[in-house]
Amino acid sequence: MEQPTFTASDFDVFKIDGLDERMEALKEQIWPKLQTLGTHFSQELSAKTGDEMFAHVAKHARRTVNPPKDTWVAFAANNRGYKMMPHFQIGLWETHMFIWFAVIYEAPNKAEFGKTLEQDALKVNDMIPNYFVWSLDHTKPEVIPHEGLSVEELTSMFKRLQTVKKAEILCGIQIPRDEAVTLSGEALVTKISNAFDHLIPLYKLS
Repeated sequence: MEQPTFTASDFDVFKIDGLDERMEALKEQIWPKLQTLGTHFSQELSAKTGDEMFAHVAKHARRTVNPPKDTWVAFAANNRGYKMMPHFQIGLWETHMFIWFAVIYEAPNKAEFGKTLEQDALKVNDMIPNYFVWSLDHTKPEVIPHEGLSVEELTSMFKRLQTVKKAEILCGIQIPRDEAVTLSGEALVTKISNAFDHLIPLYKLS
């Protein structure tokens, strides 16, 4: 199966005004590409994690007024949903693509995971490459570069996951829009695959 490439007009979907209009463009332009990546990476992640992984393209179904500012396909070991599970994501904002491992606020085991991360903070610090980034809120594009983070700062993020009800933790890479539009389908798949290889140890800890 030929892998999709992303163009400037894909990223410009997030400039379209109006919920219905933007959703229409997402369905036509972006979802088929995410579905293709979903088919490929659900198989790859199943093989690499040892858990059967299912792809879920975000449908943004709860939205009634505000159009989505980003969209994604998520992978989890549950065919009914992903938000309650530790999961992987591939997606887009207007400015960049993102490849994440994520435990978001709906996950019931996030405090437990936070504790494991805290206990393994040194190991986590060493196994995440410097060019990776962290996020504490999947609804915002802002990230914290891994490079320059101290073990103490990481530990404080991991403690927050245990104590704050709405806390989340995501780790992965961002591909700037200008770079993403130059990547062939094959180059994009290789880049995503390499990112997931570094994130699977975090998944195993969860």
